[in-house]
Amino acid sequence: MDNDFMPLNKYPGDKIGEILIKRGIVKRDDVSNALLIQERIRSGLAKGEKVQDMKLGEILIKNGVITMDELSKALDEQGRVGGSIGRQLTKLGFLKDSELVSFLSKEFGAATVSLNDGEIPESVVKLIPPDLAVRYQVVPFKRQGNTLYLAVSDPTKVGALDDIKFLTGLNVEVVVSSESEIAQALSKYYNASTILTENKDYLNSIAIEEINEEVDISELQRSSSDKPVIKFVNKVLFDAVKTGASDVHAEPYESVVRFRYRIDGKLIEQMKLPGHLKNPIISRLKIMSQMDIAERRLPQDGRIKAKMDGKEVDMRVSCLPTLFGEKIVIRILDKSNLQLDMRKLGFSESQLSDFKTAIHKPYGMILVTGPTGSGKTTTLYSALSDVNKPDVNISTAEDPVEYNISGINQVQVNEEIGLTFAQALRSFLRQDPDVIMVGEIRDLETAEIAVKAALTGHLVLSTIHTNNASSTITRLINMKVEPFLVASSLNLIIAQRLIRKLCNECKEAYYPEVNVLKGLGFTEGEIQSKRFYAAKGCSVCNKTGYKGRVAIYEVLNVRDEIKNLIYENANEFEIDKLAIKLGMKTLLQSAKEKFLEGTTSLSEIIQYMEGENLE
Repeated sequence: MDNDFMPLNKYPGDKIGEILIKRGIVKRDDVSNALLIQERIRSGLAKGEKVQDMKLGEILIKNGVITMDELSKALDEQGRVGGSIGRQLTKLGFLKDSELVSFLSKEFGAATVSLNDGEIPESVVKLIPPDLAVRYQVVPFKRQGNTLYLAVSDPTKVGALDDIKFLTGLNVEVVVSSESEIAQALSKYYNASTILTENKDYLNSIAIEEINEEVDISELQRSSSDKPVIKFVNKVLFDAVKTGASDVHAEPYESVVRFRYRIDGKLIEQMKLPGHLKNPIISRLKIMSQMDIAERRLPQDGRIKAKMDGKEVDMRVSCLPTLFGEKIVIRILDKSNLQLDMRKLGFSESQLSDFKTAIHKPYGMILVTGPTGSGKTTTLYSALSDVNKPDVNISTAEDPVEYNISGINQVQVNEEIGLTFAQALRSFLRQDPDVIMVGEIRDLETAEIAVKAALTGHLVLSTIHTNNASSTITRLINMKVEPFLVASSLNLIIAQRLIRKLCNECKEAYYPEVNVLKGLGFTEGEIQSKRFYAAKGCSVCNKTGYKGRVAIYEVLNVRDEIKNLIYENANEFEIDKLAIKLGMKTLLQSAKEKFLEGTTSLSEIIQYMEGENLE
């Protein structure tokens, strides 16, 4: 028996634990958890239990790799967002991916492998069915004679080995890889389309559906409930979440149905399937999102709540009748991807300082502007998260409520029953609020109530659709809000866009032509002794060269000098000129900074500059 585990259980009733509890050094739950883990390890060692039969957290504690407190925090995070314990430990910074892989390799006497180093032969991939590989989170990457080499991220979970040995008739050798590489390989090699292509007999049996446009509803219900269709749709959604897609597009055409994912703002085609499959697939999606599958002539909206990797993912579904059938677009709202730390959104130091000062004022209005999909909601949620304290009453009116945030009273706007933004705002003012967020200022009524709230001791946050910060002022005045009310109520205006970040795994250094950089407005001092990067493309970033996005901002602090211009009904050009003189960075300057930092590529900001025409 290992003496390291003797002291805690040396005395009846665990007296040491009781003493620690009474002195306030530890909580009773912490002692209970420690004893449970201790007993599990000790009893396992006593009966000769193999290391593989113990859980990953227990092994890491036993070897002093992590502490009990770190495991407890990781378990809490796992309970909140799901995923494996290893993933949570690395996500929280208690371990690096490489450290975990190295430790597991040493502990289990297994080799390590990087699945990004080369292509896995198709003949090897086909040895394990997609549903089995995804369920057990394993990737076959090599076969030598009668041995199949299997990449896993957690060797303690070996329930798959017997199934895979039986299925393949091969010996199985376990090799350790990182969880992120396992996820990328599963998404790459076990694409959703393989599920249906493995069921060719099924495809032929439902081909007759396209002969008659008046498809029997009972037939749609039957075909949408067949296992290959259910597996296929589930895998499409699983792949989308795994690859970090924000939207899934299912588009019917005359002879094919096309699936595309929007990843980092760009639509990427994933697969095309025979056109006769569109009805069962679309029907399955409509059933999942609680739409009426009998209604095929009118647009419909629905929602799907799915559990993936132990975490809940919310999906908004839109169905639109088109020439060759119904098109489905699914917006994926993965709360684990929501970035609430405003320091990581892309603000410069001066912009962040202005933003934090504005949101901690007792009253006034903060407006965020930008096109759809530019990250406005994330910026507002980060502000709300920063002021979300027990002594602050926060109410929001949203259309729709994208993420549920604890401690905030969120209202779903429903214009069909008269619950508009303006109506919600009026009600908020009778609810003793400190902070109010309105999803969007669309009309004079909402604007007037928001301004009134900002002038009567409330902090108001909202969005509005304009091109840049200064044009927001003109927009409010064009709505017939008096200039003196605009000047008195506004604290801050933020204009923003999203640009793609270079993939850290494959970005390559280069030096562009000096004349090109100078032609884009860079000075000699800015480009001197700088290292620049371009997109290359690898398996981590789906060959795009980009992974993730970052915001660029234009933060207009409505100082007294700006207020005076608004009183005088100055135009956008005059406001912009003074704001820049007072230190405001434009969207273009923010984009250039991201390039100079090595965050994005020249081609990305050139495309942005041409599209926005901000010079």
